[in-house]
Amino acid sequence: MPILSGLIVSVDAFFIGLSLGLQKKCRFFYLVLINIFLFALCVLGYLLAGQIYELITFDPDLIVGFAFIALGLWTILQFVRRKNSDDEANAPKKTIVLVGLVMSGEAMLITMGITFIFISQASVAIPLTVALAHFGYSAFSFYLARTRHVKRIPAALSHTISGLALITYGLFALFVEFGMVY
Repeated sequence: MPILSGLIVSVDAFFIGLSLGLQKKCRFFYLVLINIFLFALCVLGYLLAGQIYELITFDPDLIVGFAFIALGLWTILQFVRRKNSDDEANAPKKTIVLVGLVMSGEAMLITMGITFIFISQASVAIPLTVALAHFGYSAFSFYLARTRHVKRIPAALSHTISGLALITYGLFALFVEFGMVY
């Protein structure tokens, strides 16, 4: 179940890769660098989660749920307010760095959240799954965005779907907490 959660929650990386692929200045090499940093943060998140879990006096599913809902809402609000997809296509390199930092931070939170929820089954497979899934999904969608075989969708829409994936995972964590999902 922890590995399946890592695969499901990392689907938002598909839309981030699509967004990066739509940016003319973004190279695949940048995506590789982002994912190397992302992997390091996933491992750090896994290690921190194991240490922090013992210090939390209440069930961490609440933190995970509300954190992912907030992150999803932020993702949606951040990119829905963009009016023109051309702004996304001509984004400066600092925007690519910002997207990479957000994606890496989000992957670290995903790793911590999965570790909190499945603490008894936690293993190094969690950060590996999250990092590899992020790279796989984002590399595939980056490639698709650069081909003419896929109709280009507005970047704001891809970020909205990504945000909804995070909100869904946050709700899942809350449902686990309240015993609605086992």
